[in-house]
Amino acid sequence: MKKDVKRNRTKITNDLMHYIYYNIDSAINLDTLSEDFEISKFHMHRIFKKEFDSNIYETIKSIRLQKASNLLITNKNSTISEISSLCGYGSQTSFIRAFGARFGMSPKEWRKGGFMEYSNQILKDIPKGLTSDENYSKLSPTIKKLPTIKVYYIRHHGYSEAIKKCWQKLQTFILSHDIKNYTQIAIYHDNPIITPLMECNYVACISIADEETPDDIKLPSFELDSGVYAEFNAQGYHEDILKLVQWIYHEWLPSSGYETTTKPPFLIYDENNFLNENGFFSLKYYIPIILA
Repeated sequence: MKKDVKRNRTKITNDLMHYIYYNIDSAINLDTLSEDFEISKFHMHRIFKKEFDSNIYETIKSIRLQKASNLLITNKNSTISEISSLCGYGSQTSFIRAFGARFGMSPKEWRKGGFMEYSNQILKDIPKGLTSDENYSKLSPTIKKLPTIKVYYIRHHGYSEAIKKCWQKLQTFILSHDIKNYTQIAIYHDNPIITPLMECNYVACISIADEETPDDIKLPSFELDSGVYAEFNAQGYHEDILKLVQWIYHEWLPSSGYETTTKPPFLIYDENNFLNENGFFSLKYYIPIILA
């Protein structure tokens, strides 16, 4: 009984978080959400706080600002007003005020290069963050239209070695059900080079072939949106992936003729660095794109 209550609470909060991320470009009405989830507003706030150690209002605000900070770098042809609107702000003035309080500079200052110093400070907290000698500047993406992908997942708050436990749990599920045809997918809801790593929300996922999906699966699920993505094939070790992300967002994307959206990037593992002894990864990194 206690396990069922916890599982139900986790499902509700995961569904709430998923809804927030995928509707961050619009007004989010918590009264409507409580009706849709068929729980009281008080109970919704209480279990969200218990699960994520943050209230819903502050979480929405934080996600809006993180998305905006990213788009200010990548979407050079969009105005500050357009970006604030894309991230769910009804007023440019309130956006500028909130952005300054969060990042210590105006959106204009951030866009003019302030983000680089902010990002480098985050990477300095990682032993190999800036000293990695991996160079991804010669990568050339393939542009692809991807279908909707159903995934089963475990959500993790913070980008650290602790993510390994999520992948081990998913691997235990795969082995226990003798599943052969599956794909490992990691979703980066937050850009780990401009969001402090312990504030990042990371989602470890598996996509399972329909004929192998167990009837009694209890893992939460959602669908990754179909769309047009730039695909980068890359290899490296552990934190090298942050160098890859930095290069894509800070160098490739701003000069590519494309812009990105509020949809999260994700990667598909050929070799998962969290599940092998030497920390090696081989992956395809997908970032949603539109013409600038």
